Amino acid sequence: MIQAFAFYLFAALMILSGAVTIMARNPVHSVLWLILAFFNAAGLMVLVGAEFIAMLLIIVYVGAVAVLFLFVVMMLDIDFSELRGGFIKNFPLGMLLALVLLAELMFGVGAFTAGPLQLGVADGAGAVPVDISNTEAIGALLYTRYLFVFEAAGIILLVAMIGAIVLTHRERKDTRGQNVSKQIARRPEDATVNVRPEVGKGVQL
Repeated sequence: MIQAFAFYLFAALMILSGAVTIMARNPVHSVLWLILAFFNAAGLMVLVGAEFIAMLLIIVYVGAVAVLFLFVVMMLDIDFSELRGGFIKNFPLGMLLALVLLAELMFGVGAFTAGPLQLGVADGAGAVPVDISNTEAIGALLYTRYLFVFEAAGIILLVAMIGAIVLTHRERKDTRGQNVSKQIARRPEDATVNVRPEVGKGVQL
């Protein structure tokens, strides 16, 4: 009973937050509603026994992607009046794309109701033992059968991160260079001068 109640609660909140995400006028509010949708999707994954997928939703999507979107939206100087003007101008193209996506969705539903796609016969080699969890099974599979693919994905992400840093790094020409050795070798008596100004004369700068 409690499982069914939790399923309908998480599903309803996820659908509601997803709808508000695309209907909100403020991009910051849209990102916050998107985070709520991710949390409810993680709850659904826990209900079906996929705790590893739920953890990925929380750590990757909420902890990285959604927060990145939020900071980008908040840091950009967005002209909302210009966005509303562009919405009217691009409305026909948006409707065309929506119709194409709707046709693809209907085609996918029809293909699903026609029957499953037979990709091959399972030989039982990838069966998960009963005494281990999903996380342990995924880890064993990643670090044994798909080890080189997993390492290649990590190298690609590392190269992408370095490329992004190189592309966005800019050297400023209008600033004076910093001489670290000269700063370290500087003595206190060279930095400060003890003076005794006369009364009413002020301090000489």
